[in-house]
Amino acid sequence: MRTALLQLNATDDPAANLTVTLDLLAEGAARGADIVLTPEVTNCLSSDRAHQKSVLRPEARDPTLAAIRAAAAEHGVWVLIGSLALHTADPQGRFANRSFLIGPEGTIVARYDKIHMFDVTVTESETYRESAGYRPGSRATLATTPWGGLGMTICYDIRFPALYRRLAQAGADVLTVPSAFSPVTGAAHWEVLLRARAIETGCFVLAPAQTGTHASTVGHARKTWGHSMVVNPWGEVLLDAGTEPGVFLVDVDPAEVARARTRIPSLSADPGWEGP
Repeated sequence: MRTALLQLNATDDPAANLTVTLDLLAEGAARGADIVLTPEVTNCLSSDRAHQKSVLRPEARDPTLAAIRAAAAEHGVWVLIGSLALHTADPQGRFANRSFLIGPEGTIVARYDKIHMFDVTVTESETYRESAGYRPGSRATLATTPWGGLGMTICYDIRFPALYRRLAQAGADVLTVPSAFSPVTGAAHWEVLLRARAIETGCFVLAPAQTGTHASTVGHARKTWGHSMVVNPWGEVLLDAGTEPGVFLVDVDPAEVARARTRIPSLSADPGWEGP
């Protein structure tokens, strides 16, 4: 399976972001990718709720989703849209942070709404309350692909290993972790968390990321860590994309999943225990 991870420096302008994303998607397809993966909030990276409310759309009318579906069909490739920020019918007016798996005919194969909201105080000056603007999802998603089961997650989910174990035990061979990671937590935790989830589950982990300082017309400009990564089931890093935007291709062999799990059968070793 040839994977193409798109590392983006998205702005708060969905139309401008879409132009860049489609160009990079076409490049990945031209270079032989079977599946192209984009990061979290591919359509709009913004810290201003009022701006998001004015530029975001519900799923049925989102131009980024429609255009990427058309591009997947045009190029005959699978596409994992890491996530889109979308309007919902939430009574509190909160958005969805929703990932989509698109098939090579342009059909939506699977959806996943981010379960774990990024409500943290990274430093005294860097605080996030994702749940104030986004409603959390409540269901894990496992999709079927020609290369095996694909477990869909988003960013902050990576800190909750039980989700990944459940996905792997249900049949996931590949785990996707599209992200817009904070530079502070990225430097400290990004690689080790991705490698840990790969080792614990015996899965490939594919993690396309946002990177750099993100231009903003309103509100403050966010910064993200970058370093899109691919980790194999043995925990080895096959790709660290650094901090520049672009297309990064890695060939992965699904047979490595069975080999890793034969060597370390931790998914099936689940003895009962009590306490504390």
